Amino acid sequence: MKKIASSVLAVGLLGGANLFGAEDLSAMFSEGQASGQIRMFYVDREYQGGSGADTHRNSLALGGNLKYTLDAWNGLSAAAALYTTNAIHTFDLKVMDPSLLGTGYENYAIVGEAYINYDMSALGTKTVAKLGYQRYDTPMMGGDDARMLPTTFEAYKLTNSDIENVEFQVAQVQAVAYGSFYNAYHPYAGGMLPVTSGYTTEGDVVAGKYYNMGKAAVGKNTGGVTNAMVSFKNKNFNAKLSNDYAWDLYNTLYAEVGATWDCLLNANVHPFVAVQAIKQDSVGSEYLSNVSVAKDINGTPVYGEGKVDSFYWAAKVGASYAGLTAYAAYSETTANDAGDDAYKHAIISQFGGMPAYTQGMVTRHQFFAGTKAWKAAASYNFKSLGTNLSTAVFYASFDMDAESGYGVERTASESGFDIQYYPEAVKNLQLRLRGNFPRKFAEATAGSDTGWNEYRFIVNYNF
Repeated sequence: MKKIASSVLAVGLLGGANLFGAEDLSAMFSEGQASGQIRMFYVDREYQGGSGADTHRNSLALGGNLKYTLDAWNGLSAAAALYTTNAIHTFDLKVMDPSLLGTGYENYAIVGEAYINYDMSALGTKTVAKLGYQRYDTPMMGGDDARMLPTTFEAYKLTNSDIENVEFQVAQVQAVAYGSFYNAYHPYAGGMLPVTSGYTTEGDVVAGKYYNMGKAAVGKNTGGVTNAMVSFKNKNFNAKLSNDYAWDLYNTLYAEVGATWDCLLNANVHPFVAVQAIKQDSVGSEYLSNVSVAKDINGTPVYGEGKVDSFYWAAKVGASYAGLTAYAAYSETTANDAGDDAYKHAIISQFGGMPAYTQGMVTRHQFFAGTKAWKAAASYNFKSLGTNLSTAVFYASFDMDAESGYGVERTASESGFDIQYYPEAVKNLQLRLRGNFPRKFAEATAGSDTGWNEYRFIVNYNF
């Protein structure tokens, strides 16, 4: 796949040279721009309860990305970016956290972006084609940039915004390279935890390497994922309809609408409401069949039958006033009947996408079959007070039945916070402190409680 993307990039550049001469090609390079991000990430997790109560793990890594973008000529440009993560052995780490490095705690580097971009504005249309390795985001597919390196894709995307406030997109996604966060789920491949959290059932897949979409999902090559999406947005209303057809796996239809307005009693208060829905059905060869990896997070065997027929809906309501925003959200998934395969009524998300209103920072059980979840959250931005600081807190609860794939009825919860600070003394520097505190994240038997206290300190410098 890397050779294919490199060839596409090379052919595009050479073709441009034939069209407008070496002098113009030279200017594209000389007037191009370098950009990127340096990231340092420390994570510390101490388990509470359950079989891992005595486990305390942490990791420190340094990496980021370096990107070079050619200057556009008649709308044609190209870019390439190298992503890397590397362990810093500052501490005597007895148990390393896996989510900052490659699979097997390895340092690694990957060509995360290598694409051609063609803006057709000069032809009288607001149409853009982006072809090759890239960061790609739709509701059910995305970078999930929660640790050191994001998930990236080989994608061929066309967007159009000729109609005011409306954007259309069609895309063909051929390959995925999971980011470092994938390693938090890799030990549980085959269970419900990865496939409802944005990752894979396939135990042989590793982070930092491109795989055909079907190979990444279930170990079988497929025709990739075909997306069609339309979105509308103006000052007070937004709507989105997106369809991902994962060939020989499942079709996922995502719909969302939202509105905001000025409060009649106080024009400075801006209430908002939004609803979302996901409908998912098996298609083609239904390759989720024959998925049988040894165990899920609780050590229980999980076997897929390939049949997915699931529905999820959620709603949230809230308001903003000055720098304060607060909301509450609720969601439900269709419940499995006794004896159903755990996949049947779950929402399968294997490519980094996580749009749910009720997701926690780590806990993503809202996509399990038969789950009723709710979340309350608030954030405050201090910028109006002269400090470039923002804070957020949340609490989420996940009420699951015995047929969710864990074999026991329980209610999991997670609370957490997020603090972001941008020092005035250093432009483009972000200091970030996050914490999450799940309880009953996994419960093999009634009454057990596997949770943890986790803190993350992140330094991002963009240039």
